[in-house]
Amino acid sequence: MSDAPQRRFRLRPLEAADFETVSQWFQDVQDLALFDRALRVPLNRAQTEEIWKDAVGGMQNVGKCWFVIETDQAKPVGLAGLEAISNTNRDAVIPLFVDKSVRRCGVGIRAAALTLDFAFRQLGLHRITSYYREDNHSTRDLVGQLGCKVEGTMRQAWFADAKYHNMVVVGLLQQEWMVRREELIKELSPETTVAFGDATSGDWCWPPRSA
Repeated sequence: MSDAPQRRFRLRPLEAADFETVSQWFQDVQDLALFDRALRVPLNRAQTEEIWKDAVGGMQNVGKCWFVIETDQAKPVGLAGLEAISNTNRDAVIPLFVDKSVRRCGVGIRAAALTLDFAFRQLGLHRITSYYREDNHSTRDLVGQLGCKVEGTMRQAWFADAKYHNMVVVGLLQQEWMVRREELIKELSPETTVAFGDATSGDWCWPPRSA
């Protein structure tokens, strides 16, 4: 039994009350330019709500699904989700944002893995796509650890910091994830976990643990 302290995080659905926190995160222009290819200007609370309101809409909005990553003290520390969900093609785009306070702590990889489980094992999707700026090495390393394959490079497609950057496109198929999933479970320490709700065991806690 390890004596290392337990660090528990959870995923819960994004709510309108979270918009204030999201707005504060994206006052950092550098973070904003890395996370969102389309946004360059920090937003106030009202502007954030206007852009994100569809993410907390009614059940009729089936094209996206967003979660807040929070500590066991209910402090939001990031976002994970699925965008552009296609029921025809059975695919979606996976975005992820982690607050600076918990970066390089293993929270992002666990939240992303749990979101992939949700996409493939709960929603029945067939593939996941992601994009990142070529100089964003943190995202490059994370998607590589998840098992994503580089599928192409869009040349000079992302403008930031007064220059054009290449944009890398990666993808992950359901069958590839199921193989990589078993490997990743063995690689990640159980001292840090990300779960849906209050789950502390089973498949909806990452890394998964026996009940």
